[in-house]
Amino acid sequence: MINQLLGGRYQLGEMIGTGGMADVYVAQDTRLARQVAVKILRSDLARDPSFVARFRKEALAAAGLNHPGIVAVYDSGEDPAPYIVMELISGYTLRDLIHKGERVPLKRALEIGEGILAALEYSHERGIVHRDIKPANIMITDHGDVKVMDFGIARALADLGATLTSTWNIVGTAQYLSPEQALGEVADLRSDIYSTGCLLYEVLTGKPPFSGDTPVSIAYQHVSGVLVAPSKIQPELPEGVDIILAVALAKKPEDRYQSAGLMLDDLFKIGTGQALTTTIPKVKISRRKILIAALSSVVAVGLIGAGLFITRPSSNSASNPQIPNVVGLTQADAQAMLKDYVVTIQHAHDAVIPLNRVASQIPLATTKAQKGSGVVLTISDGPGDAAIPENLVGMSLNDARAALAAVGLVIAQTQAVASDQALGTVLKVTPDPGSTITAGTGVVLQIASGQVDVPSLIGTDAIQAKTILVQAGFLVKEIDAYDATAPIGTVIRQAPDGGTTQTIGKSVTITVNKAP
Repeated sequence: MINQLLGGRYQLGEMIGTGGMADVYVAQDTRLARQVAVKILRSDLARDPSFVARFRKEALAAAGLNHPGIVAVYDSGEDPAPYIVMELISGYTLRDLIHKGERVPLKRALEIGEGILAALEYSHERGIVHRDIKPANIMITDHGDVKVMDFGIARALADLGATLTSTWNIVGTAQYLSPEQALGEVADLRSDIYSTGCLLYEVLTGKPPFSGDTPVSIAYQHVSGVLVAPSKIQPELPEGVDIILAVALAKKPEDRYQSAGLMLDDLFKIGTGQALTTTIPKVKISRRKILIAALSSVVAVGLIGAGLFITRPSSNSASNPQIPNVVGLTQADAQAMLKDYVVTIQHAHDAVIPLNRVASQIPLATTKAQKGSGVVLTISDGPGDAAIPENLVGMSLNDARAALAAVGLVIAQTQAVASDQALGTVLKVTPDPGSTITAGTGVVLQIASGQVDVPSLIGTDAIQAKTILVQAGFLVKEIDAYDATAPIGTVIRQAPDGGTTQTIGKSVTITVNKAP
């Protein structure tokens, strides 16, 4: 795919990564003249219209996350295959660091944990749960900063009713699964905290908290295994580390930290030598009883590509069949697949599902339901109309993207223009704000490039020149020299030259004529 132009904009370069879900390429954004990373979805996922629709929705939601600890999502598209465009990070993944087998000092391990939790605290406050925290999704930049990536991808799968039975190699590895994920239950922000605890445990001790020969054996450990205190493996670790990880890795979500911020606070206390007030939750039943309860709840074992997976269906549903996934099908085809159920049809506009195709189903696909029970299908009436928000001008690009996504619109093109506004500020919207256009279509945004013309200052009095530069948004560096042909106290040279462009906030150097 090298040299291919995606979406008429992104010129693909070399492949820089690959995984079970997608291949990642470095690419040149030909419109904004910058390098980006492009993640192209695996072909079998790309053929699933329901997944592509959800993926697009989640990519747009993730694009609204504007945090230094989160790899930015700039754009997404489907030409010729579904892809997302991300910030290009120069660095390595935490998986690379772990695989080197080098011990990470306590201070650095805490910094990594703090970076992950700060990003999660931000995303959780905005209603976005990652669901796939693992070393491969944590980037360490060349400057040592921590960045979390791939928000929304596991959510797109979960919204389709997908479980790890069929997506083990996509949604993550067994070593970082929360107990509720291992049992096929709903994952919330506390699942992210558990996975972060698993990751931090491995960074601190050199081994994951639970291990086994197969994924299913590891899943059993998450559900029923007893956690070995980190200090038993690395005796030099402080007691506070044992407490933090015991709470983060509690089997029951209600016994864990109830927010990323609370765990972040405790990591900060450990790093600064403060005492913890958090206590380890008491387990009232023995390990044997936990194991019996966990095993009795496991009524299905599915064979998957990487191993086995355990699921817990709803009560009294062990013999019930799974509802098939009919999203994206015609009404006739969907009803044929659902012949054992009572189907109710309703209609609604949908920006991403084609006209007269199934846009959603309740219950979700893979849910177990008794034959003869009801299934509600929503048939797409096409995209319908959407109004362009009135307040886009003056927003940051990320905020504008999120506002457009909220009403079912996307950014078709951005045009960077010179302006004295802050970098990325929206200056103009086409069509005009307030206009009504077809949902799912795009708008064109003019955004501030962050660069303005440098004023020409040669011959200007030094004080006046500095005033002009400050008012234009530049920093000023002043040096002295002597030129017998020019008046004392005036500017005799400048860099950059007048008439060139320079990013707002950067320095302009003026040379002031001063008598020797």
